[in-house]
Amino acid sequence: MRTLSTILLLMSALSGSACSESGDDTGDFDGEGRLAIALKGSLQNPAWSPDGTELLLTQFENGYNKEPANLVVYSIATQGVRQLVADGSGNVNLPGAVWNSTTQQIVFSSSREPHDEIYLIDEQGMPGDERRITARTNAVAYEASLTPDGQWVVFESHSLDVEDNGVIMKFRVDGSGDYTALTPLSEDCRQPNVSPLGDRIVYQRLAQGQWDLWLVNTDGTGIRQLTSGAGDKTDASFSPDGQWIVYSSDENARELATLFIIPVAGGASVQVTDRRGYAGAPSWSPGGTKIAYEAAVGDPDGSAGTSIWLVEVPAH
Repeated sequence: MRTLSTILLLMSALSGSACSESGDDTGDFDGEGRLAIALKGSLQNPAWSPDGTELLLTQFENGYNKEPANLVVYSIATQGVRQLVADGSGNVNLPGAVWNSTTQQIVFSSSREPHDEIYLIDEQGMPGDERRITARTNAVAYEASLTPDGQWVVFESHSLDVEDNGVIMKFRVDGSGDYTALTPLSEDCRQPNVSPLGDRIVYQRLAQGQWDLWLVNTDGTGIRQLTSGAGDKTDASFSPDGQWIVYSSDENARELATLFIIPVAGGASVQVTDRRGYAGAPSWSPGGTKIAYEAAVGDPDGSAGTSIWLVEVPAH
């Protein structure tokens, strides 16, 4: 267990909150730039603080999606980094609704023994302060987000040692009540994100070999499909007004996924980035003007990892 003395406060020699990067990883849209984060490994899953001044990140130490993984908080203004969670296991946050303004807590999943479960930590906490909030012997839990009041956690659940047939579940953070399934047990549903309005959840569902985005009310009613057409649509989260969703997709016959936004009411998508590489795991800023995401020159799988970028939200 690391102590307070190991918390990082790193300053980059680069000035400003973001900088453009030359070469094939340069963004093509105005306002896009790579954040100067002085950390090794693969930086993934950016999630904004409620006031928009910081980003929560997952730092995979050994490459893309390769554990161990720590949670770190990055200051956009100072480029300083502080360590939040690190115990040698896989501690992973989801982009989107994971940093709660009401309770000032952060939700994440951890692969520590006995198996993957959901944990909470205060936003100003340090390694060792986290507490577990799910505990089942026959099922694992990850990809967690919080309702706006901070009273419920919504997460992806699988039977122990089974990777298929994901179910979107909700559970009271205080541990009272039962675990409630919001999607059918017969489907494969993953990566839920709660709307800032608290009325609905976006998630991805696998059907006929393709991931598409679906919506469900937080009480489990009103399930409807949001996206269709060729291409996988993943990593979805809401705009701060709850009216749009940002996601990553290889639609339009793209070789690698990039970012799109789509109205919650349905309709045509709007392309946000046009990278010559991969863009994924997007999170919309509380002010509504920027999107943070992870990016790589090529396919991130098997690579040394991704970096974190910001892009201005296009007119929509």
